[in-house]
Amino acid sequence: MPTPPLPDGPSAEVTEIERALTRITYLSTRARQHERLMALAGVPLDRAAVALLRQIADADPLRPGELAARLGVEASHVTRTVQQLHRSGYVTRVPDPDDRRAQRIELTEAGREAIAKVREAGVRGMQLALAHWSPEELGQLATLFHRMVDDFLAYAADAAPEPHGTPAPTA
Repeated sequence: MPTPPLPDGPSAEVTEIERALTRITYLSTRARQHERLMALAGVPLDRAAVALLRQIADADPLRPGELAARLGVEASHVTRTVQQLHRSGYVTRVPDPDDRRAQRIELTEAGREAIAKVREAGVRGMQLALAHWSPEELGQLATLFHRMVDDFLAYAADAAPEPHGTPAPTA
């Protein structure tokens, strides 16, 4: 689906949404916030390890290169983090059923418990922050947030360049 042309400039509403997303992204990625979340979860993981564990938990076992692509980082960063998580007992390497020479990364029981604790601590914090919202408002926010993420993902897929620099066809 072709992208509709933008009006003369972004609407005030879109500008405010972008500002709010920037603020929440900043707040949620601060080192102090991460340390607080890890303390609440009782899990001693850095931000890169948490991002990797979340990605592994949400997918079938993946090769390190696939994890790097999904996270938008260099493969060497994933390799180092996987090594750290493997030494700590949070992940294990399993043979790739499509290529026995390759390996995929999956969570161990300790890894599943760790990411469950991180998610539980995050949900608890969000529940406290949004405690004065009505169930209807929370439902609306959840619906609209999922819709926005789906639209962002669709836009990113449409805007991604084709392999080998071939431009995507326009319809």
